[in-house]
Amino acid sequence: MGELVLAGPQYRASGTIRLRIVNGGFATVAAPDLGVTATELVLGPGRCVPLAGRTLGELASVAGVEIGAPTGLYPDGSGATADDRVVLDDAEEILAAFVQGDAALRSLSADVTPVLWPEHFDLGISLDEVNFGVSAGDSTIDEPYAYVGPWHPRTGDFWNVPFGAAHPVRELPDLLSFFEEGRRLAADAPKAD
Repeated sequence: MGELVLAGPQYRASGTIRLRIVNGGFATVAAPDLGVTATELVLGPGRCVPLAGRTLGELASVAGVEIGAPTGLYPDGSGATADDRVVLDDAEEILAAFVQGDAALRSLSADVTPVLWPEHFDLGISLDEVNFGVSAGDSTIDEPYAYVGPWHPRTGDFWNVPFGAAHPVRELPDLLSFFEEGRRLAADAPKAD
């Protein structure tokens, strides 16, 4: 949904794929002004369409946008198509993780705005050659997780996945503390060969 109905049309209209976290969901940062909650596509103030049972193509049509991913920007993406039906099974859990992550990332650095990247559907920032963020879940961990990913691998107990450190959000009582520890350790830890 984020890639085909929001980011792609936004890229064609405004030249950016960046999405943002908003109260209870996510939205574009430029025209067209669209958003998503756990259950609805938000078309503007007071104008919402239920997501359940609709295809991505139907939602794009209702929003008045041309469906499709941004082209030529990245080699992989969500793999979604216009015929895919919206599945809401984990929507509330994912959006809650993004809202929590957005607050923690803004506390980690007030100077950098978190971006929800549509191609992998993860929220993140980069500081001092380290990526910090929250993923909706993927082949690394199949549920929402927080991560710290130095641009150059580090060694030590904290670093538990090939790209850095990652843990399910539900196991982290304080995301900001996890990000702060990762930032400190990335600065202090030796780089792996």
